[in-house]
Amino acid sequence: MMPLENLAINTIRTLAMDAVQAANSGHPGAPMGMAPVAYLLYNERMKYDPSRPEWMARDRFVLSIGHASTLQYAMLHLCGVEQYQNHQPTGEKAVRLDDLRNFRQLNSRCPGHPEFGHTSGVEVTTGPLGQGCAMSVGQAIAGQWFAAKYDREGESLFGYNVYTLCGDGDMMEGVTSEAASLAGHLKLSNLCWVYDDNKITIEGSTSLAFTEDVGKRFEAYGWNVLRVADANDLGALREAFDRFDDEKERPTLIIVKSVIGFGSPNLAGTAKVHGAPLGVEEVALTKKSLGWPYAEAFTVPEEVRELFANGIGMRGSERYAAWERAFAEYEAKYPVEAKELKTLLAGELPEGWDAKMTPWEADEKGTASRNSSGKVLNQLAQGLPWLIGGSADLAPSNKSNLTFDGAGDFSAENRAGRNFRFGIREFAMAAICNGIATTGIRSYGATFFVFCDYLRPAIRLSALMHLPVLYIFTHDSIGVGEDGPTHQPVEQLASLRSIPNFVMFRPCDANEVSECYRWYAEDRTQPVGIALTRQNLPTLPRNEGGYAPACGVRKGAYVLRDRVNPATNLPDVILMASGSEVHEILEAQVALEAKGVFARVVSVPSFELFDQQDAAYRESVLPAACVRRVAVEAGIAMGWEKYLGNAGIFLGMTGFGASAPYKSLYTHYGITADAVVERVL
Repeated sequence: MMPLENLAINTIRTLAMDAVQAANSGHPGAPMGMAPVAYLLYNERMKYDPSRPEWMARDRFVLSIGHASTLQYAMLHLCGVEQYQNHQPTGEKAVRLDDLRNFRQLNSRCPGHPEFGHTSGVEVTTGPLGQGCAMSVGQAIAGQWFAAKYDREGESLFGYNVYTLCGDGDMMEGVTSEAASLAGHLKLSNLCWVYDDNKITIEGSTSLAFTEDVGKRFEAYGWNVLRVADANDLGALREAFDRFDDEKERPTLIIVKSVIGFGSPNLAGTAKVHGAPLGVEEVALTKKSLGWPYAEAFTVPEEVRELFANGIGMRGSERYAAWERAFAEYEAKYPVEAKELKTLLAGELPEGWDAKMTPWEADEKGTASRNSSGKVLNQLAQGLPWLIGGSADLAPSNKSNLTFDGAGDFSAENRAGRNFRFGIREFAMAAICNGIATTGIRSYGATFFVFCDYLRPAIRLSALMHLPVLYIFTHDSIGVGEDGPTHQPVEQLASLRSIPNFVMFRPCDANEVSECYRWYAEDRTQPVGIALTRQNLPTLPRNEGGYAPACGVRKGAYVLRDRVNPATNLPDVILMASGSEVHEILEAQVALEAKGVFARVVSVPSFELFDQQDAAYRESVLPAACVRRVAVEAGIAMGWEKYLGNAGIFLGMTGFGASAPYKSLYTHYGITADAVVERVL
């Protein structure tokens, strides 16, 4: 008779094998090798209640090796995790046997890689290697921040541990190194990475390209490095996790030697079992070698179900009940903090959140939109006490520091700080912000706009996960000037506008900046980027001289200032622009009117929001009858075609910029009011 623990571990293995075989697609090797680790984490180690997978104080499990998704799906099934939707239980299990049978098929809760918000119990969307590791750093930061801000009287109610399963691919990706370096610096002792050291990648042995000593690297980062010689040694694994529990000053890396495809007589330890089904015959041989007594696929022995019910099921329920009682006492003693927590977790805004966000007075000289952004960010953060973030070593230039009393820096000494020093780690910054955002905290990251290319993969995951992360991008165009083409973004606006479920803003003055921040605060379904200038922009006299209020930002595009030909009751030409170029077309409008040409000026801060408006509104802004149109933007033309039509003209960049004062560059590239007038006439 097979020992019950071994039977449970082999159940995990066989579910993974059967799911991949049924789909004829997937990665069975890592789940087979690391099943003992997953078993111990879920059934013995984690503070987790399967019936309440959104419990704020739960431990988190991040499968950074997202291709090994059947390992997590098997665990969610065996633990009986409940499916939640809109923060409410649906009465269904998150992963049913039918979902495993339909692995990688349409409408299954077992997609090819774990997807946050699709399957309860999945804490982040993973698959692009390294990002799961980096996001787990964000989740660990959030756990420390919750505890520091809300715990009282020495009792820990709101902190938690984060366990991350990573592999050789993660260890090769640069973002993992960025995040690990920061985690060590911050001494995130609630973070435990388990490294599946199986020495195999898709191409074969890791010796082909990866021979470094990972343990020494992490020791240099300041991590507590532990080693387990055999993934099947449950005693050694338990001891390693105990040592993680005892560690109070460093994050922990447990290097676990495993055999990919463990149990397969012909494929174990080879690249052939990494990313392809074993095959019907090899599945049968593997089950035989494991001593698996069941012929039917997707078999879960009843005694295994009972083992998990009496393990994580009972333990999790008891721990949650104890926590709920403790929280009731906490709420009675600290009603203000408890209300704040409930508001945060519900994704709602506190009363008076925008009280400090006042309108900007008209100012012909104006200010750079990076400056107005910094002021509005601080106004919003004072009313939204769970808005936290920072810059990739560019805070003085990004104006992204929270400077009001009590903001402070998050550090190893101050876990309640709201400013983050991410260092020159753009990709990790964005991924960490994603991890933070999964907990309900609102996060932001800032850098120069041209460097958005460094963090684009994390922005994509922000959008996939519907996370309200704020990306503050300054130095938004050739207006950067003397720094030259390496620092002048020309294609970045078009690039980010192409990402589904991502809202990109480029405001033209301080009041548009404020409206961008309002929109971000009120929406919690998607990430937002704001592109901001280095050069000064006039603050327009709203509601005077025919200027429309800045609330038009919420529509994505709006008629900022209109001049209509009395003979046709339409403008003769529509001038469109975003950001700093709006002021060029406003100047052109005046010059054209002096020559008898009536122009409509349309500010277009967000393509995405404008495209979401109904046809009637879009027609009211860009009437089809007016085919003469000019768009002006200090970037490439891509995307403007849909607004310009066949007869429209674009003035902007067709290549990279150059090093010179910004006014010289605008003249050189023909992005001026005079150039607009010339093209219209």
